[in-house]
Amino acid sequence: MRLFPAIDLYGGKAVRLFKGDYAQMTVYADNPVEIALDFKKQGANYMHLVDLEGAKTGGTPNLWRIKELLAATDAFVEVGGGIRSMGVVDEYLKAGVSRVILGTAAVTDEAFLKTAVKEHGEKIAVGVDIKDGLVAIKGWTEKSSLDALDFCKKLQDIGVSTIISTDISKDGAMQGANHALYTTLSKTLQMQVIASGGVSSIDDVKKLAALDIYGAIIGKAYYTGAINLKEALEVAR
Repeated sequence: MRLFPAIDLYGGKAVRLFKGDYAQMTVYADNPVEIALDFKKQGANYMHLVDLEGAKTGGTPNLWRIKELLAATDAFVEVGGGIRSMGVVDEYLKAGVSRVILGTAAVTDEAFLKTAVKEHGEKIAVGVDIKDGLVAIKGWTEKSSLDALDFCKKLQDIGVSTIISTDISKDGAMQGANHALYTTLSKTLQMQVIASGGVSSIDDVKKLAALDIYGAIIGKAYYTGAINLKEALEVAR
């Protein structure tokens, strides 16, 4: 299982939200490049970046910082947050991003999703953010009427190869991951599933690795010291 330590960006800074609430934001570093260098030092070969401002606006307000992070590491870097046009997709891939993650647009604009997958294949992932069993959109501020599992099956039919699935109720809460959810997804889908939200202990990493899923994202637990990244990487391998 691959581990993706995460950096969420807002105003060029590394921040974390509590359960996706922008009003409950903690700043962990004014210069996230230092964090990326620590990921590298601990042995991480993958990195997950989210432009939280982009998630709200649909733009790339933190692209300048993402370019700095790309220059500082040779890791496989995936980026999400407000990617709603082919122009933004192309901009990120041109900058050197390994994979872009579509969120809201994958729900609201199927034609765009299909075009992105057709043009860029496995460089396109979809973030499936789940709230009460339904897909959430627009930076988690709205719930759609789509059943999450049905939506994942539809993505698979379209040709999406990777999903990043977040249980919003677990994100940033340090209460453990939703293992039942990831068990269901891994058994039902023939896709690369990345678990996100609530990975808060080495035991969580062990349980997810035992499911034989593709990857897991570590966010708040890294910043608080609840998970030693080097140890987690060894467990995941």
